[in-house]
Amino acid sequence: MGFVTSKSNTLLEAGLNARALRQDLVSSNLANVDTPFYKARDVDFETALIEKKKEIYGENSASSKLEMAQTDKAHLNGATGFDNSKSTIYMRDGQLARNDGNTVDLDVESSELGKNAMMFNALASGLQKNGLIFKSVIEYSSKL
Repeated sequence: MGFVTSKSNTLLEAGLNARALRQDLVSSNLANVDTPFYKARDVDFETALIEKKKEIYGENSASSKLEMAQTDKAHLNGATGFDNSKSTIYMRDGQLARNDGNTVDLDVESSELGKNAMMFNALASGLQKNGLIFKSVIEYSSKL
């Protein structure tokens, strides 16, 4: 990593790296669609990004808690004990093993590959726009 212009750039780069890893895993699943007893793999992208955000911005759970405003004493206090820093663990559809023990579903993996590519492109675009803003500030300041 080179010159860091903002913390958000570091977070965007971490997101790109996580999306690249996910692309590799989904591609590996597709490559092993006919391999007996192969189990489809995936990465929990959301949890990895949340942890990286906490690391970059130095957040702890107490400082990032959003309190609910109460304008009347009859209003509910809101849910307690809910930790929104953890992603939901889920099983993708199509994860049932076939007769050969393989859990790769071609349709699911193809769909995940497309969604991941779209998210990778969105992150890359965000990183590029961040860089263009910084570049325009430098160019403008050199004209002063």
